[in-house]
Amino acid sequence: MLQGTYLLFCILGLALPYSHFIVFLLKHGFNIQLLLEQLFTNHISAAFGMDVIVSAVVLLVFIFWEGTRLKMRFLWVYVLSTLTIGVSFALPLFLLMQQHQLEKRKDFSNSIIQS
Repeated sequence: MLQGTYLLFCILGLALPYSHFIVFLLKHGFNIQLLLEQLFTNHISAAFGMDVIVSAVVLLVFIFWEGTRLKMRFLWVYVLSTLTIGVSFALPLFLLMQQHQLEKRKDFSNSIIQS
């Protein structure tokens, strides 16, 4: 159930932001200067932009900390998805795989106890 929820959030976290980003790319191309100008065009959009930047940094710390603790593989995938797609995709993706790792450990522990 929880994994299905995280998967749904991954899909939404990719589709919703990129539905707007693709329109920007089609209209302006890969214009980083214009993207940043529009992102910080007023105090409200700047607040949202800074919130996402801080959230991304926190997520990267969490990915390395928790991923290392759980001995998760391919942590670079979550870092790359944070930097290229965004927090709205990378966080549920990491949580999905974290849950998968925790359930694998639980199954392994249960098999040892039953032996």
